[in-house]
Amino acid sequence: MSSQPLQTRQWKTRRKAGSSIFNGPIVRRAILDSLKKLDPRWQLKNPVMFVVEIGSIITTIEFVRLLITGPASEMFFVLGVTLWLWFTVIFANFAEAMAEGRGKAQADTLRRTRTTTQARRLANAAQRDKFEQIPAPELRKGDLVLVEAGDIIPGDGEVVEGVASVDESAITGESAPVIRESGGDRSAVTGGTRVLSDWIVVSITANPGETFLDRMIALVEGAARQKTPNEIALNILLASLTIIFLLAVITLEPFAIYSGSPVSITTLIALLVCLIPTTIGGLLSAIGIAGMDRMVQRNVLAMSGRAVEAAGDVDVLLLDKTGTITVGNRMASRFIPFEGVDEQELARAALLSSLADETPEGRSIVALARERYGLDLETPAGATFIPFTAQTRMSGVDLNGLHPSNATTVHAIRKGAADAVTTYVQQSGGNKSARVTELVDSIASAGSTPLVVAETLAQSNGHTENARLLGIIELKDIVKSGMRERFDQLRRMGIRTIMITGDNPLTAATIAKEAGVDDFLAQATPEMKMKLIREQQAGGRLVAMTGDGTNDAPALAQADVGMAMNTGTQAAKEAANMVDLDSNPTKLIEVVEVGKQLLMTRGSLTTFSIANDVAKYFAIIPAMFSVAYPQLNALNIMKLATPHSAVLSAVIFNALIIIVLIPLALRGVKYRALGAATLLRRNLLIYGLGGLIVPFIGIKLIDLILFALHLS
Repeated sequence: MSSQPLQTRQWKTRRKAGSSIFNGPIVRRAILDSLKKLDPRWQLKNPVMFVVEIGSIITTIEFVRLLITGPASEMFFVLGVTLWLWFTVIFANFAEAMAEGRGKAQADTLRRTRTTTQARRLANAAQRDKFEQIPAPELRKGDLVLVEAGDIIPGDGEVVEGVASVDESAITGESAPVIRESGGDRSAVTGGTRVLSDWIVVSITANPGETFLDRMIALVEGAARQKTPNEIALNILLASLTIIFLLAVITLEPFAIYSGSPVSITTLIALLVCLIPTTIGGLLSAIGIAGMDRMVQRNVLAMSGRAVEAAGDVDVLLLDKTGTITVGNRMASRFIPFEGVDEQELARAALLSSLADETPEGRSIVALARERYGLDLETPAGATFIPFTAQTRMSGVDLNGLHPSNATTVHAIRKGAADAVTTYVQQSGGNKSARVTELVDSIASAGSTPLVVAETLAQSNGHTENARLLGIIELKDIVKSGMRERFDQLRRMGIRTIMITGDNPLTAATIAKEAGVDDFLAQATPEMKMKLIREQQAGGRLVAMTGDGTNDAPALAQADVGMAMNTGTQAAKEAANMVDLDSNPTKLIEVVEVGKQLLMTRGSLTTFSIANDVAKYFAIIPAMFSVAYPQLNALNIMKLATPHSAVLSAVIFNALIIIVLIPLALRGVKYRALGAATLLRRNLLIYGLGGLIVPFIGIKLIDLILFALHLS
């Protein structure tokens, strides 16, 4: 059995396992990790749960004391509170461990790939038969390695010699191989991928611990995740609330003593644990880790939690036109001859100039000429093809002595941008036709791209006899289906979309209108992209963009959320804070949705956590002072059986609600493209009002069960 399908199955199995929240191996690992996290040094990272653990230790000591000296009724009450406090801590740890577990399962396999790979290090690229075999982790930046068919690429690098087909399924999960070759934008390779055919010499671009695979291992493990600014701010808020409630609870004891009805330390701790925001405190880390894990499930590697969170706050989205908004390949749709030129003559010239053009546009010109006009020309002998360059903005062919009217001439054909070809004709002694500008503007305003075709006839002595414009090739961009609906959805999310393209402004305006984007940047250069991003950021907006080339690197680094394609250059991947392993530019829309889902989940559970403290207040406070102040029984609106039952019911509910909310924290609140005001109202209605009502029902049911079992 070949290694490629096996790798693909292994990766897809990991992804399938990661998509199931309560996967068996992950749950078993999470249970062990949740016990390890009881270490107070670990709990210090979460102030809320640290207070709960300290309270659990104190009530455990109190239970031991009562076991020796105290009454049995009080001892069983303290035992019940102690067990549920410990369960509260363990369940909170379990939620975090579950979120980490899915990443760790993926990381384990990736780590094995890295440590078992061997590398053939070369002294120089010219002598491929002389190499030293070493373990991949010993490679250093700048080393040259030979990778042949069947070998795993030992580290991140750039292809400096050779061309090969590479299976990247171990990273992307997709079995279709890609071509990697020296030079251009297809030279970057990733450690852990496998060469399927031929050979390449790779220059290593990262030291051990700095490779893409190392970063991926660290990032998919939740434990390596850094807290985001919003999460840090929320932690500070939770810590502040905990301190406030701690001071408030401490002051209750002197008040209780003064009233002649002292309150036990166990009841005070139970009150403190129920009033501080334990629900969100126990789930906060799990929410953040699960957000990054959802990115991994979508084959997007976020370099930090900050990037995921920033995606949720994005105001402006920059997208390339080609391959993102359009299908990617402009196709020749028709030939438009100028006056005095036969359509067949124009088709023949366009075909000859495109025979060596391997671009999708060039191939579509050849296909159109052959299918519509029956032309089936082969490459003429002695032909010299002129490649396209950014400086000339045109390409073509020189045909020595092949023009039908004069066998002694050099017949040259050029096709390219209208202004470039027109200038070429004028410099060759020809005239500019007034109709050129009119047709070019007409085609561009219709959303198509015009390529002008011209020919020159020169005598063998170099004197130009004739130069003329033959006509226009119309290339059509096809907007992907459903793009207008997606941009409408982004608009409802409050995100402004800007299309970036190298097309002229008329073409760009037409495509932008058809696709439904809010604005566009035409004839874009790296400097123009940077300027646009900085202008948006200066206005207080967060900007996201995609890119894959070295020329995109500055803009990707400047953007708040920069997503590079995995098939892009190393420079682009290093500049971005996210890498799409599927190399799908439209994935950025999903990334924004995941970021917003993370923020919504955190906000919803925070609202619920604070709201349900109200019910626990009505359960415990009357129970604490009802003996000394019978009037407080009026606050016992749930008619709880006894003071001990009220306290124990609140503590049990406090623990159980964390368990109930673990799936929601891991899956996230379902995101809908609604306005901010609508989302706020919906959040308050569901999680605010729900946070008030559910605890009243839950605490009362637990109280009835305890009373029926004579445990209160």
